Amino acid sequence: MKKTIPLIIVIAGGIVWLLWVFIPHRVMADDFYYKFYMPWARAMAPFAIILGVFSLSMMHTAKIKRRAPKWQYSYFFFAGFIATSLAGFIGGTQKGGLYMWMFENMAMPMSATMFSLLAFYMASAAYKAFRARSAEATVLLAAAIVVMLAQVPIGVKISKYLPAISQWILDVPNLAAKRGIMLGVGLGSVATTLKIMLGIERSYLGGD
Repeated sequence: MKKTIPLIIVIAGGIVWLLWVFIPHRVMADDFYYKFYMPWARAMAPFAIILGVFSLSMMHTAKIKRRAPKWQYSYFFFAGFIATSLAGFIGGTQKGGLYMWMFENMAMPMSATMFSLLAFYMASAAYKAFRARSAEATVLLAAAIVVMLAQVPIGVKISKYLPAISQWILDVPNLAAKRGIMLGVGLGSVATTLKIMLGIERSYLGGD
């Protein structure tokens, strides 16, 4: 029963979602989904947050006890979680409060720093990927050079046709590849969803 009841809940929720998507009827859209399903979903959201907090706390506690690699950083997780929670509970989340001050002056600068570091990782990955070792890599290198040059003023000075060529690369071959990837992701998502709804995939229940 420990796995049967959660499995029934997941299957029933998936069926309700499918019915809401594929049956454009007022009973499903207004009465059943918005008036019955959504209130239950909102009611379960806090429990999901509590479960996530307990899961993270147990993971970091075990990491500290086992002295796993980089276990010292787990103390920063607890310190940040406790400080942010206290700031939200005591001072509230309104503008000008301690919580918003921490968010605007600590969380946002750290987030901007992480995104700025990504630029260097992307440049390093581009250098490794764009080396013309094969015909495909050469095409990728040429397309990247054209697109990047078209984004800066010197590219227009080199050739007035560069922006048009760059836009064609983005609109035709790039978009075609992107749509192919999205179709693959969509089919994979559908396959995974069906496996979960049919009870084939049960790893979310705690099993293998």
